[in-house]
Amino acid sequence: MLDARMTRLVTVQELRFPSGQHSLVGDLYCPVDDIAALLVINSATGVPQSYYRAFATWLAETRNIAVLTFDYAGFGRSASGPLRAVTQRMSDWALRDQPAARAEMRRRFPGLPLWVVGHSLGGLLMPMQDGLEHVDRMIAVAAGRVHFSEHPLRYQLAARLFWFGHGPALTAGFGYLPAKLAGLGGEDLPASVYWQWRRWCVDRDFYFTDPLVPEPNWPRDVPVDLVGLSDDQICPVSCVQELAPIYGDHAQVRIIDPDQHGLGPVGHMAMFARRNARLWPRIVPAL
Repeated sequence: MLDARMTRLVTVQELRFPSGQHSLVGDLYCPVDDIAALLVINSATGVPQSYYRAFATWLAETRNIAVLTFDYAGFGRSASGPLRAVTQRMSDWALRDQPAARAEMRRRFPGLPLWVVGHSLGGLLMPMQDGLEHVDRMIAVAAGRVHFSEHPLRYQLAARLFWFGHGPALTAGFGYLPAKLAGLGGEDLPASVYWQWRRWCVDRDFYFTDPLVPEPNWPRDVPVDLVGLSDDQICPVSCVQELAPIYGDHAQVRIIDPDQHGLGPVGHMAMFARRNARLWPRIVPAL
């Protein structure tokens, strides 16, 4: 279907595609001119695909890139029942749904270069996935290995309450994580996602002790940009840097300071907000 909110330079079509036993819902943004490349946006935890609409439109308009956004299984427009019944874990979203989105783009547009922009969770487990031989470039934004003790001191109380106080209490009581009550941006999360996420962030070894997470195997010849924000309290610069060895020798860490671009706070979530569009060329360079 076409979205009337888009400009005349971009068409938007709703897609449904398989991911294991589940069906995912996404939006495909296509330039009206010839497509130069493909790009899949892997969302952050609890962030619906609609948040990336302006960024996806910009990519199609200015870069002639066909862009797929999507919601993970059991979440957003991909939900098919009550949140309490969802059993998907964070690792399912990363290891199953993200490769499924890439496979859908390859099926529709064979032979074109395929890029991935991963926001937070969207870049965290890419090196552990199947189908990496089809990825031509990876750009991870605000993604890093974060133990709760690594947050800045001013964020420590909120982090500790989220993992040891009201976070587990609310999740146990509701049968899912009510995002607003928990002080979390985004939408409510399945309990199975929260509990696995908590396990990683309270373990010094992060996800490497999780039997559901395989060993990383990033292709050596695929370039990787790890983009951090200097004012990100949720995923500090040091945590972005700790992710680089998982991607291997080709990972380049780039830190953006919003002050240097005349912007207010950007932090963990606001990189893809329309008000910060002047930063987008720093994420995806011209082809």
